Amino acid sequence: MQHDKVLILDFGSQYTQLIARRVRELNIYCEIHPYNKIPTIIEKYKAVVLSGSPQSVRGDDALHPDLSSIRAKKPLLAVCYGAQYLAHFSGGNVAPSNTREYGRANLSFVDDNDPFFKGISIGSQVWMSHSDTIKTLPTNGVLLASTHDVEHAAYKIEGETTYAIQFHPEVYHSTDGKQLLQNFLVDIAGLEQDWTPDSFVDETVADLKAKLQKDKVVLGLSGGVDSTVAAILLNKAIGDNLYCIFVNNGLLRKNEFSSVLKQYEGMGLNVKGVDASARFLDALAGVDDPELKRKAIGRVFIEVFDDEAHLIKDVKWLAQGTIYPDVIESVSATGGPSATIKSHHNVGGLPDFMKLNVVEPLKALFKDEVRRVGASIGIDAQLLGRHPFPGPGLAIRILGDITAEKVRILQDVDAIFINGLREWGLYDKVWQAGAMLLPVNSVGVMGDERTYEKCVALRAVESTDGMTADWVNLPYEFLQKTSNDIINKVKGVNRVVYDISSKPPATIEWE
Repeated sequence: MQHDKVLILDFGSQYTQLIARRVRELNIYCEIHPYNKIPTIIEKYKAVVLSGSPQSVRGDDALHPDLSSIRAKKPLLAVCYGAQYLAHFSGGNVAPSNTREYGRANLSFVDDNDPFFKGISIGSQVWMSHSDTIKTLPTNGVLLASTHDVEHAAYKIEGETTYAIQFHPEVYHSTDGKQLLQNFLVDIAGLEQDWTPDSFVDETVADLKAKLQKDKVVLGLSGGVDSTVAAILLNKAIGDNLYCIFVNNGLLRKNEFSSVLKQYEGMGLNVKGVDASARFLDALAGVDDPELKRKAIGRVFIEVFDDEAHLIKDVKWLAQGTIYPDVIESVSATGGPSATIKSHHNVGGLPDFMKLNVVEPLKALFKDEVRRVGASIGIDAQLLGRHPFPGPGLAIRILGDITAEKVRILQDVDAIFINGLREWGLYDKVWQAGAMLLPVNSVGVMGDERTYEKCVALRAVESTDGMTADWVNLPYEFLQKTSNDIINKVKGVNRVVYDISSKPPATIEWE
């Protein structure tokens, strides 16, 4: 690819992928590499970003990269751990904060004469996430910004094109984060903004053609945005050699198996529906640990695809709609030190018995990027606007063990909630919504009789990428009607609650 490139060095922060997402929002191409595996051909990159990290620069296990090929040779932006690393190992001082600096803060001082802060003024909200702080700047350090609690929130190093910040411009809560990254990458580092959805499609299709040639590929469709976009890209590359399989795992939304198969009619894809619901429910019988559920579902998906692949002569590849949030929450996308939050059923490779290679056209994209790519290749806007739905389905929205009756209850609850959002004109104002079946019964009164039935939690969030999210303030009138409809129409439920947790610290799904 003949684009200007940004190198992002991953020190293990869960936000590293968000840096990449923000950079791509600026139509600039970037790559992520582990901090200890700096590419040998550094000339390919026009700028470098150091990510944050859960580690401390003061610890014995501090992550210590060799930046000799970068410092003073490439425009460098150091974020959080990166900023503390430059200070600690270059003549400054880093010490524990008096109080942990986590959450929203506002800039109380800004050097708006420096191009780094063009268009950003005092009062701009930033997001802090660190327990150490920079007490004194490194050699030749010049203060650029402060907050009420953090004196050295931003600085630069004289004699170099090196900038450092202790806050995270990549997260949703830093209101001018995108502007700051643009100031650095475009105005200071001079990168071209030429990486677009159209260029991604052209380059991905060309790459798939070269990689797959005339090989046959089997793809697991889910009916959602990711797998559909992956299918269209693969279809552009290999045409009839793509075999799409949509599996009913018994954990889909109400009537979803038939509706999704109908959705794909007329799209020019070779799609086969496989009802394996009994097989999945048998594998989940008695399993209540969330990680074991995910692993069981992943195992059965692989077994089903293996069976189906054997029905197609000479299949060599399994394609998946895996995207960045799936990867970063399961394991570092690049072999770096990122912490595991939860496993995803479509991440982690294939077992030895399955003699297929994996191809993942969207593995480098976030959900909003996938939607933009989908729009550029003509996928229907209603499909692109569909809320994300977890690969393990309702299994991770049923807390505790899984039974067919619990699935039935949650399907009915979910249908009332989602259909209600559509009827009230709220669906497109929500990034993701769903219902959770809790492993508790509570006392109620219905028809002058005592009941002892299930409680469900409704969840609706707003987000752009799934890595951070805030709960949606749905109208009380809507919640009241939805609660009444669920309790009156779904046998087995007598209580409805609404989840008002943000991510972080919670996750969007409950398991």
